[in-house]
Amino acid sequence: MSRSALFSPLPLPCGAVLPNRLGKAAMEENLADTGQLPGATLIDLYRCWSQGGTGLLITGNVMVDGSAMTGPGGVVLEAGVPLQPFRDWAEAAKSGGAQVWIQLNHPGRQTYANLGGKLWAPSAVALDLGKHSKLFGVPKAMDEQDIAELIERFASSAQLAEQAGFDGVQIHAAHGYLLSQFLSPLTNQRSDRWGGSLENRARLLVEVIRAVRARVSPRFAVAVKLNSADFQRGGFNDADALAVLQLLNELPVDLVELSGGSYESPAMQGRTADGRTLAREAYFLEFAAQLAGKARMPLMTTGGIRRRAVAEEVLSQGVAVVGMATALTVIPDLPARWQAGEDAVAELPVVNWNDKVLSAVATMAVIRRQLRRLGSRRASKPDASPVVSLLLDRLRLGRLTRRYRHWLAQRQA
Repeated sequence: MSRSALFSPLPLPCGAVLPNRLGKAAMEENLADTGQLPGATLIDLYRCWSQGGTGLLITGNVMVDGSAMTGPGGVVLEAGVPLQPFRDWAEAAKSGGAQVWIQLNHPGRQTYANLGGKLWAPSAVALDLGKHSKLFGVPKAMDEQDIAELIERFASSAQLAEQAGFDGVQIHAAHGYLLSQFLSPLTNQRSDRWGGSLENRARLLVEVIRAVRARVSPRFAVAVKLNSADFQRGGFNDADALAVLQLLNELPVDLVELSGGSYESPAMQGRTADGRTLAREAYFLEFAAQLAGKARMPLMTTGGIRRRAVAEEVLSQGVAVVGMATALTVIPDLPARWQAGEDAVAELPVVNWNDKVLSAVATMAVIRRQLRRLGSRRASKPDASPVVSLLLDRLRLGRLTRRYRHWLAQRQA
């Protein structure tokens, strides 16, 4: 694969065209303004990335239900929200020529207990994070009415995203969030039509895709983020992922991004709970390459990619889009530098403490610190102290939690 292939356009099944093969994978920014809406910092962050040469920008997870959040600073897109902040966000993100998609998500059981919101899951199975498990509550097993509401929320949020000027949505069915929970036999212990066989466990994802596609225009992209595996013994595995991909082949899906892991096994950060060793870069490339010949839609893979040579290797394996995340918090114009012929390499922050859960949280704190710096039009600082970053992050999240709980109480009143 030639170097210029990274910067060749990619037509999608819906008719839209990505300007190049480099995509910003989603990261949870926690940068919402008052009312859980996009604000100036988030808007400037995406303007920075768009002008840095990335062809596809996928936002951090946007919640389809304001009562169920991955974090207190998350953005909510649901019926009744003002759309102008989202229009401003889309305009900034497209200012450099990028396509921009909103990632739609519901966290399910991966919702912090102190947020005071709704904890839904396919079955009443709580997170097992050892001594940190108390941070999350025991979820409610969803009934048919809850499932119907969830499907409608994804469809409505997608419709609003298109009205706001975004080019597509990515349905988040990975990383242990709600749709991923339905796919995994560890978290889905149902015996009705939504559980048991893989076809039943995938039914919710299939119904969400169909509902979303029915509410948006033909050229609006509908993508899916899927785990290659949960990286937990007895969980969703690579054979399951292949079977789900074959189901998606029969649906109007424009791109599938392959990732992996969950809060219990953060493979997306390079750590697994089942002892498997991941590659130093492009963690999930081996599996993505195996699926590339079986997928009817383009595939994207992400996971620690920071060098141009690795990005070129991803394309040479038949994967259509190279997903990057943390690297773009370090060097936001990395694609533009590569296109100019530079061999720029993003040095990613690494936190290797004995407490693996705390290491994952500290890693995210360092990354979020970079996001805030970029959104404030300052240079990144990837060598920032993990201890200081974690402390600042905890203080900030405390303030955001108080603000969110006040907002949630007003909604409920």
